[in-house]
Amino acid sequence: MLDRIKRLLEHFDDAGFDALYITDPTNRFYLSGFSGTTGALLLSRKQYCLLTDFRYTGQASSESPDYKIIEVSGSYNAIIAEFLKDNSLFRLGCEGDHLTYNQFSDLQKMLPGIELKPGSGTVEQLRICKDDYEIKHIEEAACLADQAFAKVLAAVKTGVTEREIALQLEYFMRQSGADGAAFKFIVASGSRSALPHGVASIKTIHGGDLVTFDFGAVYRGYNSDITRTVVIGRPQPRQREIYEIVLEAQMSAISAIKAGVRASAVDQAARGVIEKKGYGRYFGHSTGHGLGLNIHENPRLSAKDETILRPGMVVTVEPGIYLPGWGGVRIEDTVVVEDNGCRILTRSPKEKLVSL
Repeated sequence: MLDRIKRLLEHFDDAGFDALYITDPTNRFYLSGFSGTTGALLLSRKQYCLLTDFRYTGQASSESPDYKIIEVSGSYNAIIAEFLKDNSLFRLGCEGDHLTYNQFSDLQKMLPGIELKPGSGTVEQLRICKDDYEIKHIEEAACLADQAFAKVLAAVKTGVTEREIALQLEYFMRQSGADGAAFKFIVASGSRSALPHGVASIKTIHGGDLVTFDFGAVYRGYNSDITRTVVIGRPQPRQREIYEIVLEAQMSAISAIKAGVRASAVDQAARGVIEKKGYGRYFGHSTGHGLGLNIHENPRLSAKDETILRPGMVVTVEPGIYLPGWGGVRIEDTVVVEDNGCRILTRSPKEKLVSL
């Protein structure tokens, strides 16, 4: 954690901070390791404080040994005011994206003479490239998702509902050591597979259905994300055609990923394949997104994101084709950017349309 704090402090001069008030729970965890549900961080160049109430002081001391733990029984703002006064600090960075209007107004009233400066995005820029510890945990989350998918395929058959399959997926992941589900699972069958976010419903799976699974595990706070599409029974020619186009697009995007490439170029690598085949209008979302402690992080593999990819960035690659009233196909992997390419962390088979 000290290395992360030191890298954050290096940004203080450019941002004009004397101190930074961290209220985003994900950023709090990233910088301190504290997993309690209530608390905030207050950091200056000389002191690192974790503010929480009596329920969590013992936990905070154990999880965050680099921090001074301050038990708060009343107002956080009073503690902040005292801290700034005692240390002669006059410029406080705040995460405006995570303070309500009332919270910000109260903070202003409690801090006369203190300049409140926007601090949103400061920690997120540190988080955009994962260290070895983080990549290891994302890879373990990916492994748990792969294992659960291999087990659940035996249960995917005519007469079973989408929700039953989603429940079994989560059960298998938790049984193997996952903290929980990364998000509300998508299990979309038949015409519902044309819904990019068709979360599992009470619909019964039928023979001939395409079934899209979009799911992921959480392991020690870190997420994985994977999508696979299968067919119940013998694939129809058009199902096979659409699947092969999406797979070609996905592999084209994966081949384009390496340090120094723009995120938008990866999106175009996938989108160009689908457009060339005449299905461009049926691929309406971005090709992928970053992930880590949150399931959606920067960078975005989209036409509008000009971020230069760097080693350690972890992104999803998930093109799809969605034909209303017919069905859809999406294939997604989680990959880590490296100097000369990328490493795929999700390993469930995808080389052909799996027939169940």
